[in-house]
Amino acid sequence: MFTGIIEAIGRVEDCRGSSAGSRIAIEAAPLIEEVRDGDSIAVDGVCLTVAGVAGGRLHFDVGPESLSRTTLGQLRPGDLVNLERALLASGRLDGHLVLGHVDCVGQIAQAEQRGTAIDLSIEVRGQPLELVVEKGSIAVHGISLTVNRVAVRGFGVSIVPTTRQRTTVARWRAGSRVNIEFDVIGRYLARLAGAARQRPALDEDFLKEHGFA
Repeated sequence: MFTGIIEAIGRVEDCRGSSAGSRIAIEAAPLIEEVRDGDSIAVDGVCLTVAGVAGGRLHFDVGPESLSRTTLGQLRPGDLVNLERALLASGRLDGHLVLGHVDCVGQIAQAEQRGTAIDLSIEVRGQPLELVVEKGSIAVHGISLTVNRVAVRGFGVSIVPTTRQRTTVARWRAGSRVNIEFDVIGRYLARLAGAARQRPALDEDFLKEHGFA
């Protein structure tokens, strides 16, 4: 479980593998002393397990499912990534509940300066946008953000200077691909609502016969 509050920016040092699986090494100096083998780390919003800590680097194994559903398969040496350790039970929930289970990959359609903030329009095609709620929470590349606009093909968020300084947002451009995780509460509510719609209505005679009506 994560919060979407990025703790550090890491640098990809090595990527090896194929569509069948990959091993990624990330230089993460601000976190290296506090991370152990087996810890969970969100890398650009994707929950990964630390496979090793050596030489100032965190090593991760990335399976085919994560490679196919996220941007991790596009990482190259020198790329910067957002990092967050798993939330402690005694910690503060400053963002929102983030599982690190990416739903889809979106694309930056437009970036527009508005005062000190940057308004981003993000396209998310082929996805159920009823899970995106204006003023609700969403995780973009692991960053907890507030939705300020919902459109036909996507949504908008506003990036304040602090977020730009502490994350990889400053490197995003129109066309950049980003990992999207919808709010987990909305996801479960939508699933329950769908199940209720599919459940057949009980016959009125049956209810009367058994004393329920």
